[in-house]
Amino acid sequence: MKTQAANTPNGAHKPLQEGQTHSSAPVSSALTDARLLEQEGQKVGDRYLLWMLGKFLFPYRWQIAAVLLLLMAVSGISLTLPLIIQQAVDGPIAAGQIEGILPYALAYFGVIAAVFVLRLGYTYWLQTIGQNSLMTMRQTLFEHILSQDMRFFNHAPVGQLVSRLSNDIEALTELLSTSIVMVLSNFITLVGIVIVMFALNWRLALLALCTLPILIVASVYFRRRIRPIASRVHQLVAEYLAFLNEQFNGMLIVQLFKHQPVSRREFAQLNNAYRSAHMELRDIYTYYSAFLQIMTAIGLEIVLYGGGAGVLAGWATLGMLIAFIDYTRSSVEPILTLSEQFAQIQTAFSAGERIARMLRVEPDIRDPEIPVRLAQFTPTVQFEHVDFSYVDGAPVLKDVNFCVEAGQKVAIVGATGAGKTSLASLLARFYDVKGGHVRVGGVDVRDLASSDLRQYVAVVPQNPYCFNGTIADNLRLFDPTVTDEQMRQAAQVACAAPFIEKLPDEYDYMLLPGGANLSQGQRQLLALARALIHSPNSVLVLDEATSSIDTETEAFIQEGLANILTNRTSIIIAHRLSTVRDADRIIVLKHGVIVEDGNHDELLAHDGVYAQLHRRQFEEMDEQPIAG
Repeated sequence: MKTQAANTPNGAHKPLQEGQTHSSAPVSSALTDARLLEQEGQKVGDRYLLWMLGKFLFPYRWQIAAVLLLLMAVSGISLTLPLIIQQAVDGPIAAGQIEGILPYALAYFGVIAAVFVLRLGYTYWLQTIGQNSLMTMRQTLFEHILSQDMRFFNHAPVGQLVSRLSNDIEALTELLSTSIVMVLSNFITLVGIVIVMFALNWRLALLALCTLPILIVASVYFRRRIRPIASRVHQLVAEYLAFLNEQFNGMLIVQLFKHQPVSRREFAQLNNAYRSAHMELRDIYTYYSAFLQIMTAIGLEIVLYGGGAGVLAGWATLGMLIAFIDYTRSSVEPILTLSEQFAQIQTAFSAGERIARMLRVEPDIRDPEIPVRLAQFTPTVQFEHVDFSYVDGAPVLKDVNFCVEAGQKVAIVGATGAGKTSLASLLARFYDVKGGHVRVGGVDVRDLASSDLRQYVAVVPQNPYCFNGTIADNLRLFDPTVTDEQMRQAAQVACAAPFIEKLPDEYDYMLLPGGANLSQGQRQLLALARALIHSPNSVLVLDEATSSIDTETEAFIQEGLANILTNRTSIIIAHRLSTVRDADRIIVLKHGVIVEDGNHDELLAHDGVYAQLHRRQFEEMDEQPIAG
């Protein structure tokens, strides 16, 4: 028995040479926190957002070019409508020739029909392009979030992640399927109207467009007002979803500790803030729309007065005046339409800003550029001078050294907070060490591809998760290549088969999310069987597998473990010392340092930390009253 483990592993993987680094270097907690907050303080410019959207639209560039041609065709054809009226008024109507009006009427209705067909075509086409590109964006964002490490998921609220994939994507859906059509169409129409008006009569054109600079300045001003409020609305939606997720998942605690009044008050505050932001957005949009309506009326009055004077003076005709009134109204309509789209556009851009920040978040844990491939895996584990901390300045593990040989069963024990679970997290590379090396099969885990490492190391967590599906789905993890025979054999070995076969539909029994209709012990047995199916030859790490279960269920799990751990390299992290008596070695951690290393009998004879923990636990068991 050793009071300080200092095993030097044999056949260790060659250490990195000077100047060579692993694929993922340790990062400071400050940088990590900034990453997990999606770099909220970092501004994402409109140019970058347009580039991001363009990247997803690029595969449809030829279809978009065709849509633009249709847009220009619609705008060009629409501009002929006032001209037809002007020709009819100055021609047959002025001459009193009623029979001459019919060709103009037929031309007018023909243009309307052509505009309808073309507008239907480009709207349908562009919406299809928008939905396809957003499907790609949604998939890209989900896969990007899926690639993040555990440090990210331990800090990022679930509600905010859901908001990115739902509300923010939905805002961009409106932008690409509706708003962008309206913006492009009205912009092309506005440019065409200006050109036609100056071609017809430059004096009337100046009168008709004298209010346009004021409208443009007002649009820029209100745009700057709308953008931050729209961004705040979406941020509040994310906080709202995060709050609901937290409250519903913690409803047992809320009700047990009569926390409902506090929950109501916090929800009311969040709900009121959400309403206030929406009201502020509505007020700005209302002021903007009203201002545009007033400027439109003023512009029409100027055209009517000045154009009427022009008709009397002879430099304009009555038909031309009617056409310019129509053009003036049409020139304001695109701006009015843009005002209606501004709130949606700014909301979409603020949503795109958050999506862009999310896509910029990179995981701390990354696969090496050239991973080491093991021709034959030897299930050994080495911890060499390992230092680790979750937060800088607060070490969790300090100079940890030990080796687990192939087929050896090693237990890790210690008080709460000693660093036991951190060892499992480092072995599975949920986190990277701050110093030293963790090796599996003689190779540093940072030099292995994550997919290979998952085959070499299987972790059964303290609180295993079950997905919404059948028991068979959860054992297979929805992998169709796993046969019924493999599944049933693993369940039999893990001693999960007896309770499964008592359920109404056995392996087809439907589980609630999280496995809420199973006990903690039953979920643990499923987790053991799952590890057998998907990592049959791996190093098995059991993290407090029997910490929260009754004695009868513990007996089932111990029987299952006896079957699973025979001649298998395993690390058992345990709080109950009764579960580790038969371990080949027991490593005792205290404040992140290995203080004892030996088997059960050696450590009791040494009368150190392990012996104290053993006496304390069994004295507590003796003092417990017998129920019944």
